[in-house]
Amino acid sequence: MNKRWRLGWVCAVFAMAVGAANAQTAQTGQISLSVDLTDAPRKIIHASERMAVRPGPLTLVYPKWIPGEHGPTGPIDGMAGFFITANGQPLKWERDPVEMYAYHITVPQGVTQLEMKMDFLATAAPTGFSAGASTSANLALLSWNEIVVYPDGSNASNVMVMPEITVPQGWQFGTALEADSASPQITTKTKFKTVSLEQLVDSPVLAGRYFKEVPLAPEISPKHYLDMAGDGPEDIELSQEHIDDFNRLVRETGALYRSRHYGAYHFLVTLSDQVAHFGLEHHQSSDDRVGEKTFIDENLFALNGHLLPHEFTHSWNGKYRRPAGLATSNYQQPMIGDLLWVYEGLTEYLGNVLAVRCGIWSPQQYRERVAEMAADLDNRPGRTWRDLQDTTRDAQILYDAGGGWDNWRRSVDFYDEGELLWLDVDTTIRQKTDDKKSLNDFVAKFYGLGGDTPPKVVPYTFDDVVAGLNDVVANNWAAFLRERLDSNSPHAPLGGIEAGGYKLTYAATPNAWESMVETANGTINFWYSLGLRIGATGAVADVLKGSIADKTGFGPGMHVVAVNSRAFTPTILRAAVRDAKGEGPAIQLIVENTGYYRIVTLNYHDGERDPVLVRAAGTPDRLSDILRPMAK
Repeated sequence: MNKRWRLGWVCAVFAMAVGAANAQTAQTGQISLSVDLTDAPRKIIHASERMAVRPGPLTLVYPKWIPGEHGPTGPIDGMAGFFITANGQPLKWERDPVEMYAYHITVPQGVTQLEMKMDFLATAAPTGFSAGASTSANLALLSWNEIVVYPDGSNASNVMVMPEITVPQGWQFGTALEADSASPQITTKTKFKTVSLEQLVDSPVLAGRYFKEVPLAPEISPKHYLDMAGDGPEDIELSQEHIDDFNRLVRETGALYRSRHYGAYHFLVTLSDQVAHFGLEHHQSSDDRVGEKTFIDENLFALNGHLLPHEFTHSWNGKYRRPAGLATSNYQQPMIGDLLWVYEGLTEYLGNVLAVRCGIWSPQQYRERVAEMAADLDNRPGRTWRDLQDTTRDAQILYDAGGGWDNWRRSVDFYDEGELLWLDVDTTIRQKTDDKKSLNDFVAKFYGLGGDTPPKVVPYTFDDVVAGLNDVVANNWAAFLRERLDSNSPHAPLGGIEAGGYKLTYAATPNAWESMVETANGTINFWYSLGLRIGATGAVADVLKGSIADKTGFGPGMHVVAVNSRAFTPTILRAAVRDAKGEGPAIQLIVENTGYYRIVTLNYHDGERDPVLVRAAGTPDRLSDILRPMAK
């Protein structure tokens, strides 16, 4: 072993020993946790916590590895005002010099309870993709892991918590937590039934002044609810047509998974441009944060159409059945993401298929999206050095990478490439069984294990996945999966598209899905022609390695100032690409890079190229069969 690894190993052993000693010396009991959201509009959340203890050394920890976030993302940088008292007297704490999420104290003799106060600063930027607490003037999304500490070494399922919240006057809220029967029904303060810390962290609260709860598929038990909070009353006025889409989503999941593993389910949808957009799965709810007009703008509704089906699918795939490396006992234990191609990849596939089956997307929109996704992955040079398996193991780093040259670095590709992989699995099952069986059969058995159950975790391994597939149809599934996971082929796995009855090609006609994306985010896609993604003002967002733009010296952050002697606009650049086709003139650009200018000549003559799926003559249209609704 090398010196660095040995040092880490010694520290880990020492930390485990200290944790065990703490648990033995200063045992703790039930926790009372009270959260005050009345200052949430000012982006401050107040919490007070009481914990039964015994005298002696004690280490308290702030949750670090948050389920579903796949990394040590506990937002400790938002923690402030952390005070501990015992019998009314201040108690000094000391942060661990190595583990920043740990606080050491000594509980004095005669003390049986600690009182703690802390604030959480909900100041996450309203841009990007952040899991931090989100608040605006009229709403707040509370994630309990942001305002709690617990004894180091504890099993989260054994730490019992009595939670309560206080919301601003006139606000309402939704959550999977059950109110204590003794709690008043009309009040700003609500006490919930005692739950484990595991269940508490898994049960966020969405509160707001403009709040609406819509029961979904009321004939189905357990019950399902769409809980919406918006910045204004118009944002939560969802049409009956879209309510019917979500009604069908509940019914389609029943037909697909043939089981439910929750007492009730709440879609917690934050409709706001004032908070970071995010999606996070929970066992009995989902935290879905989208733009304020998402439910009343048809393009935004379509662009975000996969979010609720995706997070809902995680109740089965990720919460109930969970990769063994992610099924940790508490929030300090590191997670191993090797099976994220199942956890997220299969969820991406099933969630997107469900979006079509329930009517959120049309089959044509699905095909356009798959064409764009497949083409992007097929033009990703980073796959020649980083395989798909490594993107799962390195997820905790890649989630925060982003930015330019992403096609060379690769990112969390196990979502989209995982979708292609599982489409390949689905069509392979259909081929081998003459279309008598499909991935639906695997899903029903693997995720319906045990029938309807209360929330619990049933871990699985790679071998369990292989065994489950072999239970549907015999095949060398281990080799099938490893070939795709470990490949450094420059091309994406397109076998599922081809076996589904289609082929990926390129046309001069814009891909309608990509056009909708361009309109929403203001970035124009010349990816499959020049190798550029450019903003509406000429800012270069990214460059495809190996493309003509790369070979002529383009880099992210540069600006295209002019095209063929005219001031840059996306329309003028598109016209130049069209005019250059065949024997047309080369494209001349003036490019600015950190205050310096140069002329760039692009000898590109293949015209516009946008990805599209076309039917392969003489093949069965399995993709249409896959997208067909299952519910009666």
